[in-house]
Amino acid sequence: MPALTAVNAERYQLSDSALIARANEQMQNEGVCVLPQFITASAVRAMVSECDTLAPLAHRSAPRRNPYLTKAPSAGDGTAATVLHDSLEVLAYDHFPASSVLRQLYESEALLEFIRACLGVEQLYRYADPFGALNVSIMRDGDVLDWHFDMTDFVVSIALQSSSHGGDFENASRIRDAGEEAIADLLSGDRRRVRVEPMSAGTLMLFNGRRSMHRVSPIVGRVPRYVALLAYDTKPGTDSTDELKLSRYGRLPTKSRT
Repeated sequence: MPALTAVNAERYQLSDSALIARANEQMQNEGVCVLPQFITASAVRAMVSECDTLAPLAHRSAPRRNPYLTKAPSAGDGTAATVLHDSLEVLAYDHFPASSVLRQLYESEALLEFIRACLGVEQLYRYADPFGALNVSIMRDGDVLDWHFDMTDFVVSIALQSSSHGGDFENASRIRDAGEEAIADLLSGDRRRVRVEPMSAGTLMLFNGRRSMHRVSPIVGRVPRYVALLAYDTKPGTDSTDELKLSRYGRLPTKSRT
């Protein structure tokens, strides 16, 4: 299946200036843009099949960390001292072969240009992380991804499969700009800034994960939740920390021999 045939052309033309303008306006005003049924049903099935096949390779982790995806320091450091827990499995970029429908879509220049235009930025680059540039989060019964900010300027996600129950994507848009007190209130249970973003299979979502704190509510049931994360940044060569790689993927890149 060629990469761009995965896009639902009946609803979305990647060169549609009106579509791009609407998406850009939503990003500017809300920090998030949701495009339902962006991926065709047949492509979603192919991507889910890929994930089912590769799932045994996924790394399971249950890290203790703070909302900024770093190890929680000692008490007395404000929200950065808040200890949160995750539990999930992650398939890394290098798990997906060149023939993968999902990988081909991520690596297509047409999708990159579409995302760039929707974000309204002059330049956009794929993340340089050999594991996290494209990854799939697998969440099973009892798993949770607690409140956090991302390390990238923007995150693009594709919902592939919903869990039986739970697994809602909850987002506090641009709360980082509101300051430490607003973040602390949210971590204490204040949900006034929180909204649940629709994430039915095939949905493409763009959001500013570095400025918006978000989480996935606990998974319930036997059907795993699959979400692909496509990472981009406005600067070339952006990578994640070794600490995050070890936590999420259980390994570091193999250094080439000279």
